Amino acid sequence: MTQYDGFSQTPRHASLPRNESQRDVVNRLKRIEGQIRGLIDMVQTERSCEEVAQQMAAARKAMDKAFYRMMACSLMEAVAESAVEGSAMRDVERSTRILEKYA
Repeated sequence: MTQYDGFSQTPRHASLPRNESQRDVVNRLKRIEGQIRGLIDMVQTERSCEEVAQQMAAARKAMDKAFYRMMACSLMEAVAESAVEGSAMRDVERSTRILEKYA
């Protein structure tokens, strides 16, 4: 029986590079979490709108980078699994639809 790691519906035995990607995405999200807490503090302490806007833009860009890193992992998995399953195009198309929908 195949085990899944909770990050995607991919078997654990194919997850060595994904573990690195998963750690990278989690670390990025934790940094973003800190940025958001900082933004809340900035608003509550009545920092200037320009300062808050600058930090919001930075947090938004960081979120975009985390999203693209996660999607890159998805594409790499599709290519790696294609040798085994022959379904790379289907998986790449699925990833492309996700990018089109959320990017």
